[in-house]
Amino acid sequence: QVQLVESGGGLVQAGGSLRLSCEESGRTFITYAYGMGWFRQAPGKEREFVAAIKWSSRNTYYADSVKGRFTISRDNGKNTVYLQMNSLKPEDTAVYYCASGGYGSGTSSYNYWGQGTQVTVSS
Repeated sequence: QVQLVESGGGLVQAGGSLRLSCEESGRTFITYAYGMGWFRQAPGKEREFVAAIKWSSRNTYYADSVKGRFTISRDNGKNTVYLQMNSLKPEDTAVYYCASGGYGSGTSSYNYWGQGTQVTVSS
């Protein structure tokens, strides 16, 4: 059974930084063959894509709204993906979810999801 556990969320002032982590356990062929992604969901809004990375290459993919501010990276030995978030804005406030077993910007592209971690950016 694949499990994803996010950590690193919290409250930060605008312009600050946070690093989110997502550790995957129970890896399967499906999860290793593809990659992991980060999504976020603000109150009253749909879940939206943030960033994605493949396990087998250095391919990364970002939403336009976070390009140049967020960086996704991975540690294959730890089965962990990170999301470094810099220059945070109040509009980045959301619950952040990691997902695995897929790649790309669509929520339907992924097979497994974490429980989410809250990020709140104050102005």
